[in-house]
Amino acid sequence: MYNEKLPRTWSAICIGAYLAGIAYMGAQSIPEDTTVWLIVSALFLVILLPCLAVPLSKAIYNRIRIDRTSGTLRVGRESFALADLEPGSVQIAVQYDHPTAAQRYAASAAAIDAPFPGARAADRGAPRLVGGGWAVPMGMDSVVISTRGGQGLRIATHNRSAFLAALSEATRSMG
Repeated sequence: MYNEKLPRTWSAICIGAYLAGIAYMGAQSIPEDTTVWLIVSALFLVILLPCLAVPLSKAIYNRIRIDRTSGTLRVGRESFALADLEPGSVQIAVQYDHPTAAQRYAASAAAIDAPFPGARAADRGAPRLVGGGWAVPMGMDSVVISTRGGQGLRIATHNRSAFLAALSEATRSMG
């Protein structure tokens, strides 16, 4: 079994800054201005929530789980049978060099699969982005594999080598 852990650094920084800010304001204003402190804390929460939207969407749409016992690859909201994946395409993906940071940013900027005419991957002849998101998050790596039916699948991942090693082993054992 493989579970890809998503980084939590950005979320921790945002929440830590929010808590430090409201604690500082609370130390300066409580008990005289408790109502003002609560209002300002709620307003800063409105700023915090958009900062946490991207990590939350990554957790929903880019979480990867390989379960050998049930024979499934789960990416975000989608699930695939490991037996339906082409083992040769996984081996080809393993052979590719790891992209640099600049290459990852360029590739993620081009990996769009939005539900608009001309923005779908199928319209451009590109592999379909799996998981339910509209694009690969900026800076994330992506892996392209195919199904036995020939459909190309693009999977966004944080740990390319660990994911491909686990997927390679799982597809090999599904034979």
